[in-house]
Amino acid sequence: MAEAERAAGSPPGAVQSVIVPVHNSECWLDECLKSVWEQDFKQTMELSIFNDASKDGSAEIIAKWKVKLEDAGVPVVVGSNDSAQPRGVGFAKNQAIIQSSGTYLCFLDSDDVMMPQRVRLQHEAAIQHPNSIIGCQVRREPPESTARYTRWINNLTEEQLLTQVFTSHGPTVIMPTWFCSREWFYHVGKFDEGGKGVPEDLLFFYKHLQKGGGVLRVNRCLLLYRYHPQAATHSVHEETIWNHRVKFLEDRVLSTWTSFTIWNAGKQGKKLYRSLSPANRKKVTAFCDVDEKKIAKGFYTFEESEERPKPKIPICHFREATPPFIICVKQDLTGGAFETNLSMLNLKEGRDYYHFN
Repeated sequence: MAEAERAAGSPPGAVQSVIVPVHNSECWLDECLKSVWEQDFKQTMELSIFNDASKDGSAEIIAKWKVKLEDAGVPVVVGSNDSAQPRGVGFAKNQAIIQSSGTYLCFLDSDDVMMPQRVRLQHEAAIQHPNSIIGCQVRREPPESTARYTRWINNLTEEQLLTQVFTSHGPTVIMPTWFCSREWFYHVGKFDEGGKGVPEDLLFFYKHLQKGGGVLRVNRCLLLYRYHPQAATHSVHEETIWNHRVKFLEDRVLSTWTSFTIWNAGKQGKKLYRSLSPANRKKVTAFCDVDEKKIAKGFYTFEESEERPKPKIPICHFREATPPFIICVKQDLTGGAFETNLSMLNLKEGRDYYHFN
């Protein structure tokens, strides 16, 4: 941009905007913003913060880091909701994006910490994949919290980033690691602003996939991902997530299948069956399991049905079952027994089965 335009008060557009929504984050904010300051990214970068009605010392910490970052050549844009009530994470993220100017968006939660290489490495990947959400591997803090979840995040294969999008874990690259182009973000549409209790990251992720977006992960640990009781994630009801997942599964997979088997004749498998639309319930040919007691019952009767006679779904051993499967068995919990049984069938994930747990 010409110097005359800059002098007229029009800021130069940055290559990279780091997007940070803030609400009562004084415990973690210093460390979070220090990690922006420590980035080794050599091109233009800005920080865009939106302070959503914080009542603690967050504003003072932001003001301190604004001076320090701008002294280091990183412009800082600060917006705020000064009303009594926060508008929620979706709103705060959208506002931080609207007020920013970068060609690429790097999302950072105010309680997390970036490694110095994060922006540089994800930016390199994003240039190659302009219609993708780029994630990364993470280190959980405290280390013993959500161990299965962390293993899942870090170890999914490239294919599983797209096939395991129906599990209860949510997006296959977690929101605090997201990195994408501004153009693609606006193509997908903004975050849901419903506020507390709305899984805005999951809904955005589903829209992204529906519009043909890719999912990639930089296989380096580039984020310290904190677990604590105040995290916004805890405000979303499991039932809300479940209903969104079922609908997404029906739209993306079951609409293309004429029949399928539910792998799990227990609580989760039956819950999935009951949650399906009447048309998709009719496609369920059987439940399968390894539990001899469940198999011995022979069938599951859908008692809530108003049909007469009530639907009875056969229950069989997994070796006698016919693919494709929707698998409602939790992974990484049976000492490898379930995974061994599944691999014995020589099926292809994403064609012959999908995980839904």
